[in-house]
Amino acid sequence: MRRIWTEAAAALLAVVVLGGCATSKDEVLPHGENTMLDVWNQETGGGAGIGSGQAARQLLDARQGLRRPLTEGDVHAAPAVNAAYTRNAANEIYRQFHRLPNPDLVMYVFPHLAGTDPVPVPGYTTVFPLYQRVRYAMPGERLEDY
Repeated sequence: MRRIWTEAAAALLAVVVLGGCATSKDEVLPHGENTMLDVWNQETGGGAGIGSGQAARQLLDARQGLRRPLTEGDVHAAPAVNAAYTRNAANEIYRQFHRLPNPDLVMYVFPHLAGTDPVPVPGYTTVFPLYQRVRYAMPGERLEDY
């Protein structure tokens, strides 16, 4: 019974795949008489199509919104905004990317024998970081040192 379902599914899949090859490009994407320039003019209001006045008005309003003049506040604030991202001799010594905490782990190794000839090794303490890599914060994300 399971084999019949598998064969039926395979046959259905083959029919669907071969059916996709039976169509032509012109049937799926028919060519019209309009060129790309005609479509552009129609959608942006450059042509004489229906509703071209409203489309042209919307496009002009959007462009005017992008071409607004700078206000006095924008002109006076620009140097301060740009200075925050600019490195110079005065702020070169300050770190922009602070290190994130990476706690040290202390491990005690008990006295043991090591090597092919058992050599006694005295107990000792070692320190290693918790994380393998040093991670850095984005500017302004972490201001305090650890």
